[in-house]
Amino acid sequence: MPDNSGATPPGGRGGQRNLSVRLRTAAGRSPASQRWLRRQLNDPFVAQAKTEGWRSRAAFKLIALDDRYHLLGNGARVLDLGAAPGSWSQVALKRGAARVVGIDLLPMTPMPGAVFLQGDCREPDMLARLVQELGGAADVVLSDMAPNTTGHGATDHLRIVALAEIALEAAIAVLAPGGAFVAKVFQGGTEQELLALLKTRFAAVHHAKPPASRKESSELYVVATGFRPAR
Repeated sequence: MPDNSGATPPGGRGGQRNLSVRLRTAAGRSPASQRWLRRQLNDPFVAQAKTEGWRSRAAFKLIALDDRYHLLGNGARVLDLGAAPGSWSQVALKRGAARVVGIDLLPMTPMPGAVFLQGDCREPDMLARLVQELGGAADVVLSDMAPNTTGHGATDHLRIVALAEIALEAAIAVLAPGGAFVAKVFQGGTEQELLALLKTRFAAVHHAKPPASRKESSELYVVATGFRPAR
């Protein structure tokens, strides 16, 4: 079962219900676009992220995971895969990381204290470049990568597991002994091959669903700690 742990959701404890915000106009918007915008307007984590200066609501997911698993110790070297727009890198820096390097296919606005690269971690020599930018092996590898969903559960599950496998392959290549790995997966269970590999290379493996993960979403995070390099 996932751990529903982390910080108190925005709005406090047992307080008033949030008032729903309605769209002023739906003209020219597709039904999917209307649903997305309505959800954003009524999401307390979106509002809190803007108030506190986070680049996206995803910051609260990593905050909750770090509160429980203590991933981002002072002086950590952190590699952020699929980093755009940079909220996880923000959290890592705020929590004392010494060096943060993010990579994404999309361009990212520069961030003081972080190095952002536009590209694919599977490109030739990219992992070596990432380690060079980190100044050594990573202590933590983070991946909030997710595919564009199709609405077909089995297809979406396979796609996100494929991204998790890419992230894990990168993590195995760059992590220091004892390091940690975090990746997004979808509910329904991590593929057995991926889970088996995680258990052979890490001392502990957990699944968690932070409070900022929407209730209707099937997303989970796999959190692996105590990396063991191959002998």
